[in-house]
Amino acid sequence: MTAPLLEVERLQVTLSGQAIIRDISFAVAAGEKVALVGESGSGKTVTALSLLRLFHGAQVQGHAWFGEGAERRDLLALGERQLRAVRGDEIALIFQEPMTALNPLMPVGAQIAEVLQLKRAATRKAAAEGAVELLARTGLDRPAARAAVYPHQLSGGQRQRAMIAMALACNPKLLLADEPTTALDASLRMQILDLLQRLQQETGMAILMITHDLNLVRRFADRVAVMQKGRLVEQGAVEGIFASPRDPYTQRLLASKPRRRLDDAAAASGPPVLQVQRLQAAYPAALPGLAGWFRKGRFVALRDASLAVQPGRTLGVIGESGSGKSTLAQAVLALLPSRQVSGDIRVAGREWQFRSRVDRPLRRRIQVVFQDPFSSLSPRQTVGDIVGEGLKIHFPELSAQQREQRVINGLADVGLTGQQFAHLLARYPHEFSGGQRQRIALARALVVNPEVLVLDEPTSALDVTIQQQILALLQRLQQEHGLSYLLITHDVEVVWAMAHDVIVLKDGDIVESGSATAVLHHPRHAYTRTLLDAAGADF
Repeated sequence: MTAPLLEVERLQVTLSGQAIIRDISFAVAAGEKVALVGESGSGKTVTALSLLRLFHGAQVQGHAWFGEGAERRDLLALGERQLRAVRGDEIALIFQEPMTALNPLMPVGAQIAEVLQLKRAATRKAAAEGAVELLARTGLDRPAARAAVYPHQLSGGQRQRAMIAMALACNPKLLLADEPTTALDASLRMQILDLLQRLQQETGMAILMITHDLNLVRRFADRVAVMQKGRLVEQGAVEGIFASPRDPYTQRLLASKPRRRLDDAAAASGPPVLQVQRLQAAYPAALPGLAGWFRKGRFVALRDASLAVQPGRTLGVIGESGSGKSTLAQAVLALLPSRQVSGDIRVAGREWQFRSRVDRPLRRRIQVVFQDPFSSLSPRQTVGDIVGEGLKIHFPELSAQQREQRVINGLADVGLTGQQFAHLLARYPHEFSGGQRQRIALARALVVNPEVLVLDEPTSALDVTIQQQILALLQRLQQEHGLSYLLITHDVEVVWAMAHDVIVLKDGDIVESGSATAVLHHPRHAYTRTLLDAAGADF
C-alpha cells in the first residue's frame, strides 16, 4: 500500500497551558475527499490551521507527514521559510467566510494575480490573465468583468468561487476547505460542491473538508472523521459511519435534525397579526453607459407580494439568495425608506407611518432576530444592557430594579441563568458560544412582549445540535406565549420543522404558497421542486 498524501500522527495542540487538540491521528490519500465533522468548538478548524502552523500562540506536538516518496516531510518540523513554500503551493486553504477573508480594498482579480506573482513569479500581465482564467475555471460568469470588481460587489456564491480560484492558483496537492458552504443556500451549496468535485477530478488533488453539514458529507466525502472536544471519536467510510455509527456522539450528531412538533390541525383565531398586500420594493440602481451619468435606474426586488401571518402560527419564506427574502424582512419591519416601498403593510391592524415617533408603539409589537448573533449584538454592551435596552425605550416607567428583574426573567426564559453563568448581566457577547448568543438575541426581542417575531435565518450560522436546541426553544416559546413567526430561511428542513404555512420566493415573485405539508410534500411549481431536490430533504 502506498503512503497517504497526508498522515497526521498523535497531533496535540496546547493553548495557554490547556490541551485543545488531544492526540488525534488520521490520513488523507492522494485524490481522496475526507470530511472532518463535529460541533462548534470540537477542534476541526484548529486541527486544519495547526497543520500549516497558522494557529498563532499555540504549541503543536506530534507529526504531520505530507508528500509522496522522496518529497515526504513532517510539516510540524519545517522551518518558517520551508513552510511558507508549502502554503499555497502544495496545500491551499479556503476559509469559511470569504467576505472577511478577501481584502475589501483590492479588486478580486488583483488578489488572485498577487498570488501568481508571489508564488509563480508571473509578470503583471500574465498574472492578470491567469486570474481571469482561474475565475473562468470556477464557472464564474463574465470572468474578466468579475476580476475588476471588489468583494462586496459579488454575491456570496460568487465570492466563494473567487476564493476557490485563489486557492487553485498554484495547483495544490491538498485543499483544506473550512466550512466552504455554510452561509449559502441549498442550490448554491450544491453548485460549490459540484465545482469542488469537478476540480478535484480534473487536478487529482485531495480535499480535507471541515463541516458540520451532514447532508454535505453524505453527498461529497469518501471518508469521514468525527471530532468531539478535541478528540477523534470515530472515523471510516461515509457509508459505514452513516449506516451504523458506533460512538454515542456520532449517533447523536446523525440524529440531530430539525423535528416537526406542530399541531397542524390548530386553526388560527382572530385577524392576522401581520398582513401584507401588493407589496413592491425597489432599490436605486446604476444605468449602463452614458445614461448612468444623468439618472438612476430601479431594481425591483419584490413584486406584488401578499401574505398573512396568523396568531400563534409560523409562516415560512424560502428561496435562493437574491430571491427577495431579506428585502421582505426589511419591508415588514419598516426598515426601508418609504420611497422604496409601495403597498399595504399592517402589524396588529395598524399601518406603518414611516415616522419614528408615531411608529414607536408598533415597533414593540414586531421584533426581529438576525442571522448572525455575533454581528447583531453590540460588542461594547453587556448582556444586561443589550436585553434591557428595549425596556428603556418601550417601558420608560419601569424602575432600574424592575427592568433588571425583567431582563433576568427574559434570559431565564431562553435558558440562560445566573446559576450557569456567574455575573451573567455583566458579561459581553464574545464570552458566549454561537448558540448562547442567539439565545441572548431572542431574549432581547422577547423582553418587550412582541406579538410577531421576524426570524431572519436564525440557525444558519449554527451547527446541527445547537440548531436543534434553538428550534426546540422557538417552538416552546411559541406554544407558551402564543407568538407568531415570520421565518425567513433557505433551509428547507428548518421550514418543515417550524412552519405551518409556506411561501416560495423566486426573483422577487411569490411562485407558490400554501400549508407546509402541501407545498413541501406536493410542490406544484418547478422551482419549488428544484429547491427540495437541491436540499436533499428527508421528511
